[in-house]
Amino acid sequence: MFKKLAIGAAFALALTPAASFAAGGGEQHIEDFDFSFEGPFGTWDQNQLQRGLQVYTEVCAACHGLQYVPLRDLEALGYSEEEVIAYAAGNFEVFDPELDDFRPAIPTDHFPANTGVGAPDLSLMAKARAGFHGPYGLGINQLFKGMGGAEYIASLLDGYTGEEKEEAGTILYENKAFPGGWISMAPPLAEDQVEFTDGHPATVEAMSEDIAAFLMWTAEPKMMERKYSGFVGVIFLSVLSVLLYLVNKRLWAGVKGKRQH
Repeated sequence: MFKKLAIGAAFALALTPAASFAAGGGEQHIEDFDFSFEGPFGTWDQNQLQRGLQVYTEVCAACHGLQYVPLRDLEALGYSEEEVIAYAAGNFEVFDPELDDFRPAIPTDHFPANTGVGAPDLSLMAKARAGFHGPYGLGINQLFKGMGGAEYIASLLDGYTGEEKEEAGTILYENKAFPGGWISMAPPLAEDQVEFTDGHPATVEAMSEDIAAFLMWTAEPKMMERKYSGFVGVIFLSVLSVLLYLVNKRLWAGVKGKRQH
């Protein structure tokens, strides 16, 4: 338990750029992962989101909450109502003011808040972090690659080199994705730490991508609906532009056809 709390505290620091124990000034490297939800026609990979939920439940939930995410929203990940009820009751307890006591969570509850040892809430973390930065004022990388919040999380969790050192009584771990190259968070993921129900390999890279994708979903669960609305809007404006052009051409045809004297 104390090991999980220590990891959670360090993860809080790792997700907070200002809290850098940088030494040596290593170059930050963010991997451009090929997530299924990227691009104008991207979609959620439900199997990946379910694996990410499992990683969160078994590894991250000990210290990090998702207080802005209703448990009933998990039905969007492909779970039935009965499965969501069982998951909520089997994994979380919430305080009920009417009972003046804790009770098993139900789908209408949110994921419990959990800020043990200062660990940040992860509900919006994928939108709060930017993995890609372009020239000041332009953001060229962000234009083509997106903000890269999910990439930052995945790169951070998979960015450990295995090197460590001690400075001022603090153990630092080399991480290619963290600004400065050294952080105080011990690697939170290990090979085969989670046994996925779908049989997917539980490598550190795979688990990092899965939890990053899941946190992207918690931060923007309506992303697909937004993309669809945007696509419909573009089609509508395109058709409207063509109609306006044809109407304009017809209205002015008589005037523009006359010879000027």
